[in-house]
Amino acid sequence: MKALLAVGFVLAMVFGTAAPAAAQKTRVTIYTALENEQLAPFKQAIEAAVPGVDVAWLRDSTGVITARFLAERERPQADMVMGLAASSLLMFEQANLLEAYTPRGVEALKPAFRDQAVPVTWTGMDAFLGVICFNTVEARKANVAVPATWRDLTVPALRGQIVMPHPASSGTGYLMVAMWLQLMGEEAGWRFMDQLHENVATYTHSGSAPCVQAARGERIAGISLDMRGARERTQGAPIEVVVPAEGTGWDMEAAAIVRGRPQAQTDAARRIMDWVATKGANELYARSYAVVAYPGITSAPANYPANAEARMFANDFGWMASNRTRVLAEWSRRYEAKAAARN
Repeated sequence: MKALLAVGFVLAMVFGTAAPAAAQKTRVTIYTALENEQLAPFKQAIEAAVPGVDVAWLRDSTGVITARFLAERERPQADMVMGLAASSLLMFEQANLLEAYTPRGVEALKPAFRDQAVPVTWTGMDAFLGVICFNTVEARKANVAVPATWRDLTVPALRGQIVMPHPASSGTGYLMVAMWLQLMGEEAGWRFMDQLHENVATYTHSGSAPCVQAARGERIAGISLDMRGARERTQGAPIEVVVPAEGTGWDMEAAAIVRGRPQAQTDAARRIMDWVATKGANELYARSYAVVAYPGITSAPANYPANAEARMFANDFGWMASNRTRVLAEWSRRYEAKAAARN
């Protein structure tokens, strides 16, 4: 009994001593679509650069985070969003859900990564592009050539051999659908997707999964992310990472402060936003992305397609945000039958 009391006394002393230090930290809840492996280094970097802040992540795919955030609009639970598609943040901006704040040093960023609205509500971090991960070994077996254009994916030999992200779940999926509709025009864009659908085996709920499946030889082609394609090829997968000649869809990851949160969280979030715009933060982004907001930082990995940045389609983020609900409803009406089961 004495031993138990002694242990209890020691624990009380430990937690009693630690409590004041913990109380000094402000917990900031951040909704994010960053990859799981990015969460720990981002948390470490933020907390080192912004003393007194405790970062708490809530992570899911872009579509899921976007839907959750909008569902919570009357009673927001997030203090910030980070690593979420700019097209989603524009929706939040249009709905007046974001706090106006201009980070220190934001003028140094590339213009495309800066919110052009007044007042500023979001700041860009990095860009991700859509590519085709094409398994050349499996393609030879099926006598299919490496695609040069998007329409090359509609050939009969690829029936059941394409995997693509679901646009309501994955930011990669939505940027591709939005690009086809803008590039081809709505009528031709839907007609193309009807033809593509004939060849699609399933629509995954992850932007990376289609490339992983193609890399493993489970399917011939996966419409996926640029960096995932480069990574899979570097790890030895027999894939070509293709950026079609017409150009490719892209979106940027961005960060913003949520409107209407407690003052302590808002103040801490402003300090984090100052960090978001720094060169040091962009060097961290560059570990995962080839295109970042801060000029002069280049980090294209091995096997990254040389023509990728030059083939980034002239994307209209305002169109993506304004038409998202309508486009996703029509897409689901046409193609939901092949959606993968959710885990």
